[in-house]
Amino acid sequence: MPVERNQLTTTFFLMALAAIGLYFCYLIARPFLSPIFLAIMIAIVFHPVHARIQQRVRGRNIAALISTFLVVLVVIIPAVGLGIVVSREISGLYRLLNEKSAEQGGWNPYVIHAMERLVGWAGQYIDLSTFDLRGALVRWLEQISRFLLSWGAHVVRNIISFLVEAVAAFFTLFFLFREGGAMKERTVAVLPLKAGQAERLFTGISDSIIANVYGCLAVGAAQGSLASLAFWVLGLPSPVLWGVVTALFSLIPIFGSAAVWAPAAIILMAGGHWWKGLILLGFGGAIIGQIDNVIRPYVISERAKLHTLLVFFALLGGVKAFGVMGLFVGPVVLSATLVVLEMLQEANLEHPTG
Repeated sequence: MPVERNQLTTTFFLMALAAIGLYFCYLIARPFLSPIFLAIMIAIVFHPVHARIQQRVRGRNIAALISTFLVVLVVIIPAVGLGIVVSREISGLYRLLNEKSAEQGGWNPYVIHAMERLVGWAGQYIDLSTFDLRGALVRWLEQISRFLLSWGAHVVRNIISFLVEAVAAFFTLFFLFREGGAMKERTVAVLPLKAGQAERLFTGISDSIIANVYGCLAVGAAQGSLASLAFWVLGLPSPVLWGVVTALFSLIPIFGSAAVWAPAAIILMAGGHWWKGLILLGFGGAIIGQIDNVIRPYVISERAKLHTLLVFFALLGGVKAFGVMGLFVGPVVLSATLVVLEMLQEANLEHPTG
């Protein structure tokens, strides 16, 4: 009896030490949870490619290095090249608008003059006699200027943080490629689960991550194609380029593709092309912006075998709780939880109480 008591005391003491240690490990890893999760996601998606590389290359270090370099080539280099091209397009657009605005005496008078034409048209149908357009626009432009200045300062302050997170993500990715199988085996050995149960849990998580990636690609392709089509029909320059940019911005929650087509609509209206701007604004808000709520939950639910409504709330709740990474964390948590609940139900059926 005393031996069992001492053993129980030792077990509880070790569990308490483990809980304390895990908590402090969480505090250490908390600043890097996003890049770590990003590396895990990339490793799962690129696992079939890495497995083929391992079959053809001797040495796990070289194979992991090749796979990591391949990810850099696939992800980073196209993004940098696209950023350079987009910056040139934006610079050219800015010069064009700046030349037009100079005819009206500068940006503020130019925008106010353009908006006064819109208000004059709307005044034929709505009473706007009490509306101070000039004062409202000046305040709006000042707020935008302050926001852009603060946002630019924020970006500069966070460049170092971004670089550190990028290094952490690719450093983690290298070791996941090199030792991912061994890490999985050690995790399975620690978990108090049967081999089949652990495999189901890991399969559910990996299927959810892959389904999220497919959902993002599907949404990006759909929104980019629709935006490119709208830009082409309305006669805007570089429709294919801005379609690709829209596809990339579709990954960002809240703003998403609207970060591209909304400014384009405003620029059209400011340039006097009212109907084109209104058409783009309406098409973007009603079609391009809403297609995300249809395609992403459908693709994820089909691939991960989850109900579309559950996926919808997992995406919204995940973004609210975890930010951008919540697009992936939310469905993963949902999928893992459902697998655990299924295993609990099976355990209760195998060992009924009473």
